[in-house]
This record gives sequence, structure tokens and C-alpha cells, in this order.
Amino acid sequence: MRIHELKPASGSKFSPKRVGRGIGSGLGKTAGRGQKGQKARSGGGKGPHFEGGQTPIQRRLPKRGFTNVFQKVYAEVSIEDLNRFAPDSVVTPELMQESGLIKQVYDGVKILGNGELKHALTVRAHGFSKSAAAKIEQAGGKVEVI
Repeated sequence: MRIHELKPASGSKFSPKRVGRGIGSGLGKTAGRGQKGQKARSGGGKGPHFEGGQTPIQRRLPKRGFTNVFQKVYAEVSIEDLNRFAPDSVVTPELMQESGLIKQVYDGVKILGNGELKHALTVRAHGFSKSAAAKIEQAGGKVEVI
């Protein structure tokens, strides 16, 4: 079977209602929207957060704290995930991204000490936890802060 031969199961797809196509269709003139009113208008209706005129929950709840716009976001990588790289290779953030280990570098890459490293690697990253740095050096590798 090839991708162009795929078809949905019979009966799982329905044709959309053809509204506003004349009186004989049963959905002509007002197209099933009734007479006048907010829901009969184009773009009519309430938004998803409308609560019948009562003060919405996002306005009733107290606001607390703040968001630090200068906060640094790091892509976090566990030590055990570095075992996929060949022994004695140099592991950089670009290499991690190419191999699919991280999706994005963000403000940097930080190596965390979860798991064990089975062979020596030279790891270049923006940050290391103390346990991660110790485990890399214990396996015979090097830690390089970018």
C-alpha cells in the first residue's frame, strides 16, 4: 500500500450541509439560522470566554507575581542522553540539535546529571550541573563552558 492509495473508512466522511441554496433544499433563505438576532448575523455569537454577562473568571481571580522578561531559558539535556554520540567525539549544541536531542538552543544548553555516561566525550555547553561535570570527567571526558 502506498500513501496515495490511502482512503478513509467508508461512512466516516460526510458531505457538509449546503446552506443558502434555495427554498427546495430546506436550508434556503435564512440558511438554518432562524430570523433576526445576534446568532443570525455574520460573525455573531459570544466568544469562548463569555459567561452570560457575569464578570469573567480571569477578572475575578486575584493577580499574583510577575513574569521576568529578562529570564534565560535553557535547553536541558541529561547525561544519559549523551550516550548516543560516538566515543571521544566533541558534542556541541549544534550537534545535539542536528541529532534531534534538543529542538532549539534557546538562550543556551545546560547539561544535567541524570543517569550515567558510558564513554569519554568532550562536551561543549553553556552550563553544567556539578554532578554532570563530575560524571563527564569521571568517564574520562572534558567539560567546556561556552
